[in-house]
Amino acid sequence: MNASLRMAIDAAPHIVVTGGAGYIGSHAVVALFAAGYRVTIFDDLRRSHPQVLDGIAAITGEPASLVSVDICDEAALDAAFAQCGQVDAVIHFAAYKSVRESVADPVIYYRNNVGGTVSLIAAMARARCRRLVFSSSCTVYGQPDALPVTEASPMKTAASPYGASKQMCERILRDAQAAKGNTSLSHVVSLRYFNPAGAHPSALIGELPAGTPDNLIPYITQTAAGWRKTLRVFGSDYPTPDGTAIRDYLHVMDLAEAHVAAVELAMRASPGLEEINLGTGIGVSVLQAVAAFEHATGVTVPIEMAPRRPGDIEQIWSSGTRAADKLGWRTVRSIDEMMASAWAWQTRLGSTPPAGV
Repeated sequence: MNASLRMAIDAAPHIVVTGGAGYIGSHAVVALFAAGYRVTIFDDLRRSHPQVLDGIAAITGEPASLVSVDICDEAALDAAFAQCGQVDAVIHFAAYKSVRESVADPVIYYRNNVGGTVSLIAAMARARCRRLVFSSSCTVYGQPDALPVTEASPMKTAASPYGASKQMCERILRDAQAAKGNTSLSHVVSLRYFNPAGAHPSALIGELPAGTPDNLIPYITQTAAGWRKTLRVFGSDYPTPDGTAIRDYLHVMDLAEAHVAAVELAMRASPGLEEINLGTGIGVSVLQAVAAFEHATGVTVPIEMAPRRPGDIEQIWSSGTRAADKLGWRTVRSIDEMMASAWAWQTRLGSTPPAGV
């Protein structure tokens, strides 16, 4: 790298990405690099794969800057921020995200997701960084009464402890932004996204959950690849056209680019708080998603029907009006692109699952 380019990178706004070695976080890191930002990842790799860092480096041409830190450890966060120097904003992804696991063990979700957010806010204040983009979720709405969901839709009782943890974090962030005390935040953007799927077009990074996937698309691709015997479809008696649950699936690279737009909003705007849905506005059932994958790839997915899972909602999809107005953002990639990229990533992983998968 020549000296002038190095100086330009060093002068760019500096963004810390907690959980930046995770699925969505890694794609956001790549999008931030492409937009000219300087990025430091905070991640203890507890629930991510170290090879993700190699993928980020291969895509960006820059080694990923990683600080290993537990988001719940305030002293370690203080040291991490001190190591980084000036930080202009934080994107906060670091959280556990399995609905199924949260139902089985809710306390670890409240300790990590809620406790980690509180620790981060306090550490940011001490580091004099007060602009935050928060990775929230459509689960904050519970099962909506009307569709599509807008930001004005009421927050109903969350269907899972995971969803409840996101509701709690949003309340904490609203209070921290409105306060005038030592741990107040200047500007907060909470991104309530729906169901991200797919992978980077290079197939160098993608979704690789530990154990049996809780999310549909990696479950589809792993079954198609022979890692799983069949795709279990949880629930065939929902009040939907084909009886299976409906979600709003958006390409992970569209989602990553929304985080770049959100950082730009957080850094230029006067103090305030924005809550913004991110989705396509199109509801897709489980069986429709399987059919879309088979159409995009030509690969057949064996399925079996199973009972509903505790914590799952019936159907949900988004209104994208506020995202277009506030971020100038809308999805541009098709479901075929999403499925094809997910399959390219899965194919690159090979025929044998890595250890722990």
